[in-house]
Amino acid sequence: MFGAFDEQVRTRLSELQAIAQSGGFDEAVELMVSSIRNGGVLQAFGTGHSQAFAMEIAGRAGGLIPTHAIALRDTVLMGERPATDLAGGLLERDSNIANELWDLHEFHAEDVFLIASNSGVNGSIVGIALRAKEEGHKVIAVTSLEHTNAVTPKHPSGKRLAEIADVVIDNLAPFGDATVSLGDVADGAQGVMGGAVSSITAAYIAQLLTIGTAATLQADGETPPLYLSANIPGGDEHNDALKARYGERIGSMA
Repeated sequence: MFGAFDEQVRTRLSELQAIAQSGGFDEAVELMVSSIRNGGVLQAFGTGHSQAFAMEIAGRAGGLIPTHAIALRDTVLMGERPATDLAGGLLERDSNIANELWDLHEFHAEDVFLIASNSGVNGSIVGIALRAKEEGHKVIAVTSLEHTNAVTPKHPSGKRLAEIADVVIDNLAPFGDATVSLGDVADGAQGVMGGAVSSITAAYIAQLLTIGTAATLQADGETPPLYLSANIPGGDEHNDALKARYGERIGSMA
C-alpha cells in the first residue's frame, strides 16, 4: 500500500511540474509579480487542511516576504468570537464569516488573493473570494476540479470558488481526496480509502508559484524578497529589514 500511495503522489507531482513547465502557472505568477512590484501583499486563505496551502505561501523560509495568511482563528485572536466557535467544522461553512474576517485585516488595492479549498464550495471560502472580487482584487484559486464539480455549492450565491477566481489551478486530487484502497470493511459493505493527496499537491503548487514568482523577478534584474530561515545566522536581521516595508500588513500570530 505504501508503494501505491507513492505512485499516486509522484504521478500528480510530475503532472503539476509538467503543467508549470509548459506555462500553465504563468498567469498566476504574472498576477503575483505585478502585485509585489506595485507594493501589494499576497493574501493566502484556506480552511481545514487547506490551511497548509496558506502556510506554504505566507511567512516561511524560502517564501516571499510580502505575504499574509488569513485564518478563521483570526475571529477569536483578533475579533470577539469565543474560542469554542473554532470547534468542529461549522465556522468554515458559515457564509457570513467572510465580512467578519475582512474587517479584521488591512487590504490594499494591489493585493492578490490566493485561496485554496479542495471542495471549493464552503461558505467561508466562497464568501472571501466574492468579497475580494467585489473589492477589485484578483483571485487565484487552488481546488480539485473533479471534486468541486461533483458537489453542490453551500454558499447562498450558488457559486463555487472555481467559478469566481480569475485563475484556477487544479490540485489534481480525486473526488473524496483519498487515493489508495485499503480493502473492504468488516461487513464487506464498502471499501475504505486512505492516502489523501490534496495537502501535498497544494503545498507543491504553493512552492511552484513562489519559485516562479521569484525567478521572474530575478530574471528582470530585481532581487526577490525571500525569507531566510530565522534559525540561521543573520536570518532575523535579513527578514526584519524587508518586513519593515509592509508593517502590520504581513503581521502574523503563532
